[in-house]
Amino acid sequence: MAKVNEEARKKYFERIAPFKKAVETLNDKEKRINAILRSEDAGGPYKRLALAEDNLASVAYSLAMNSLSLSLLGVKNENALNDARKVCYKAVIQLETVFTNLLDVPFSEYEASLRASASYPETQRYTLIRKTGFSIASVRDAFGDNSRWKWSILELEARLATVAKNALDLKHLVQGMDPRSEGYRERIEFFNLTRRALQSSADGYRLKYEVSTGRMDDFRVAIGYLGALQRLSLLLGRQNEAVALKRKIGIWKEKMESDHKNSEKASRDKRLRSEQPET
Repeated sequence: MAKVNEEARKKYFERIAPFKKAVETLNDKEKRINAILRSEDAGGPYKRLALAEDNLASVAYSLAMNSLSLSLLGVKNENALNDARKVCYKAVIQLETVFTNLLDVPFSEYEASLRASASYPETQRYTLIRKTGFSIASVRDAFGDNSRWKWSILELEARLATVAKNALDLKHLVQGMDPRSEGYRERIEFFNLTRRALQSSADGYRLKYEVSTGRMDDFRVAIGYLGALQRLSLLLGRQNEAVALKRKIGIWKEKMESDHKNSEKASRDKRLRSEQPET
């Protein structure tokens, strides 16, 4: 049995060698481009989008190494999965640098960032963000439901939802929703994907607050995602949706304020009890 395991291990390392080499090549390329970005601004957004593409390729190689580990050795390659998770963060950070990480704010506050990459085709922009979402989901699925990285993956998906929203050209979105407009199908698909991602992020942070942290910051982030979703509904004149979201935001805020008051009261009562002299 030991001999079989050793043979499987040898075969595994032979199979993953090209993937490891490819990751090393991408890492070297990333270092060179980052050095260029530190010394000059010309073409920065496009270089960063290219880096994000390379990051996703690196994630794919790491996931392939994990798949081979499962099939040949019968165990996950936790190091490869953790590398994939970290590189997903790098990809999202590149996208945030290009499109900003502003959430529940007017379009005017991040429009200039979108214009800076205006010649990057709209459909290519959407494809890159969808690919990033697929990579994050693949890492999440590879880790499994009970992973210690559950909330880390939620953060990644939520940050990508923000980027997706900021990659929408809201100034021309309404006109672009005309079925006769070029790129209509891809645009409506991406818009719907963005709406689902914002809602999922709101629900995810609410769940994180309820079952894990109990931190008001997480609840505020959840409400922020609902706010961003409401802005999109208002922009497209979906009044019923906007009213329903406004009502939901109000309910969540009331819950948050009530929980905050109860938490402060509990802390105050505990402090008072500890200050009482022993009898």
